[in-house]
Amino acid sequence: MIWRFISICSLFLLSLPAIAHKASDSYLKLDVQGSNVSGQLDIALRDIDFALGIDMNGDGDITWGELRAQHLAIAAWAMNALTVQRGGACPLQVTQQLVDEHTDGAYAVLQFKGICLADKGDLTLNYRLLFDLDALHRSLVRLDLDGLTHSTVMAPSSSVQGFKATEVSKFAQFSEFLVQGVWHIWIGYDHVLFLLSLLLPVVLVRDNQRWLGVPRFAQAFHEVLWVVTSFTVTHSITLSLAALQILQLPSRLVESAIAFSVLLAALNNIRPVVSERRWLVAFVFGLIHGFGFASVLAELGLPQQTLVLSLVGFNLGVEVGQLAIVGVFLPLIFMLRHTPFFMRGIFKVGSMAIVAVALVWFVERVLDLKIISA
Repeated sequence: MIWRFISICSLFLLSLPAIAHKASDSYLKLDVQGSNVSGQLDIALRDIDFALGIDMNGDGDITWGELRAQHLAIAAWAMNALTVQRGGACPLQVTQQLVDEHTDGAYAVLQFKGICLADKGDLTLNYRLLFDLDALHRSLVRLDLDGLTHSTVMAPSSSVQGFKATEVSKFAQFSEFLVQGVWHIWIGYDHVLFLLSLLLPVVLVRDNQRWLGVPRFAQAFHEVLWVVTSFTVTHSITLSLAALQILQLPSRLVESAIAFSVLLAALNNIRPVVSERRWLVAFVFGLIHGFGFASVLAELGLPQQTLVLSLVGFNLGVEVGQLAIVGVFLPLIFMLRHTPFFMRGIFKVGSMAIVAVALVWFVERVLDLKIISA
């Protein structure tokens, strides 16, 4: 029974490459000035194919011709799932469809315009795209409402949201970015697997080339404290530098390096090179992971009126989400540390599964595999 459970867990981990390194996201930018609405909605081609089946020959490669043939259907489907209201409904019409690359593949870019009934007052946004097919789908929204910037995430539980035409309180902006920070560490599979790879050996010690369970929880907790603190300090530095546009790196380089960090951390569990001072590993690779977190903020856009506060809120949210993972995972593996289930299953097989996943991610990102072709 135990090994069957281990096999199921391993198969689940190995299935992660099929959904790339993060959950399904779209990116919505809205500019509402008076009664005039303009905007852009970026939707992953894989999501459009999942919903509408636009890969006509079924070869897994969506061409420009296949995408162009479905422009009307895609526009109707997307605009039917997006409603903007200001004094009543603001009818939206797609004016142009393009293709763009995000860190996880090719996206269709729908540019649209509309006219509202009122030229002032609060605005209501209703977003329903893909929620009936994928409960994990989210839309990262950046709204400019009469010169005021709002950022939010649309989810099935918050598919209808209102936005004030008056300035949003600093506390509200801080709280919103705090929640978004928590959510994005939880759906950042590569960040989570890197953290878990570092956590797995903290309940073990290396003795005569063998792994043995630590005698006391305090010993494991001390190691975790060093690892988490190191990771937090370094990724906070690069997250801030990148979000403030002081230092930026190409997204392909960052994503490839993140996958490589997961690969090395998991391999180190199987063939230990660094069996002590794992905080140094967290310290070095935390610098790269900070740039990865910053890519989310780049899509959301930091409101200029609460720039630092929103950045602190997002960063704090990442730490809260990270500590929640540690709080659940550490006591569990400590209780199991002496068992064959942990040693052979969770630690050894789990690390091997993470290696397999990270290797696929690394190859995909380095080779820049594309969903769309010419």
